[in-house]
Amino acid sequence: MEQELQAYLQQEYGVPAWLCALCDQVEDALSETFARFERTALHNQAKVLAAFRAHRVAAMHMQPSSGYGYDDVGRDTLDKVFASALDAEDALVRPQFANGTHAIAAMLKGALAPGDLLLCASGAPYDTLADVVGNAATPAPRGSLCAMGVAYRQVDLTPDGHVDFDALAHTLAQCRPAVVHLQRSRGYAWRDALSLSDIARVANMVHAQHPEAIVSLDNCYGEFAATKEPPACGVDVMAGSLIKNPGGGLAPTGGYVAGRAQLVSWAAEQLTVAGAGREVGSYAAMYTPFYQGLFFAPHVVAQSLKTAALAAGLMQALGFETMPAPDAARDDIIQSVRFGDAQKLIAFCQGVQMGAPIDSFVTPEPWDMPGYSDPVIMAAGAFVQGSSIEWSADGPIRPPYSVYIQGGLTYEHGKLALLVALAHMAKEGYLEQMR
Repeated sequence: MEQELQAYLQQEYGVPAWLCALCDQVEDALSETFARFERTALHNQAKVLAAFRAHRVAAMHMQPSSGYGYDDVGRDTLDKVFASALDAEDALVRPQFANGTHAIAAMLKGALAPGDLLLCASGAPYDTLADVVGNAATPAPRGSLCAMGVAYRQVDLTPDGHVDFDALAHTLAQCRPAVVHLQRSRGYAWRDALSLSDIARVANMVHAQHPEAIVSLDNCYGEFAATKEPPACGVDVMAGSLIKNPGGGLAPTGGYVAGRAQLVSWAAEQLTVAGAGREVGSYAAMYTPFYQGLFFAPHVVAQSLKTAALAAGLMQALGFETMPAPDAARDDIIQSVRFGDAQKLIAFCQGVQMGAPIDSFVTPEPWDMPGYSDPVIMAAGAFVQGSSIEWSADGPIRPPYSVYIQGGLTYEHGKLALLVALAHMAKEGYLEQMR
């Protein structure tokens, strides 16, 4: 990093020279890792472009619709483009999905009926999905799967955070699940994201023992991290959020369900109404951000992956435990860091906010966020509220006080914002100068 830039970062952001020098060292060591992410992005960009060409996307598809939304060609073509880009038979892409959890809930409720068994093969689902599943031991929310008569079992992950295939095989021999569900990303667990090879192994095991069973997946944070998507690996249906990877930082809201056509259709009837399903639902704004966001997504995901790898390298060099390692293969965009101290976690997140383009002057504090069992601190100065494809970090205030970093629309901003966050920690006395 040239001296002029170092001087500017020191003056404008308080980044010390030693931190700039350390960043240069880490960045140089990651050159091949960055090149790997860029090769994946090129492959995925070619796939997305092919989807646009195959479905003859035109200016007319950007136009809004109104009323019931019958024959909305922009909406219906967007479904087809997403399906092709995500290696799926069909897709339902809707701004009416409030978030990823809403899309996952529609997917599961469409696939399950009273008396069915839902088996989670990757342990307990993410915090915000807990009320969707419900709990027979306590009064379940009225709209939960438990309240509608769906039974639930789970197979915990191994102590090192991988699918317990032996336990899963044993459980599958004991019961007949209607749906076997997986969560690709880590949530607030200290584990790697599920690899596509492990997801394929689960799908093959389930389909071999129970051919009629449905394998579903929470795909949040995983889209375009690899050159294949889960439907190409045996997953029957998956769901995710448009303000994460596939929206490319441009989609202002929404979610998707993708997979086998029948399962997508059932999810559509959960989103709207039985009988009408995907045929209704207008959107009075332009569809441009959804098409353009998908087009940008492979590149933006690569920027996030590079930012995550740099964060891992810097944090590791500063003595913190990280997962994944800086040069590891990645199956989602999230970088976990263990601080072992609540104040260090809070200081880092406050520094993350300082490096954001929106609300950089705001100081985040832990709070009792709906859907979470512990106070959570969230730093997210994003153009789209809650968008975690943009630079952000969050974590629950509980031992071992881990933070989960995600996003970065550009690597340049991710690098700069990370330096700002670490400079804040250094100023607060939570980093030792590297000599």
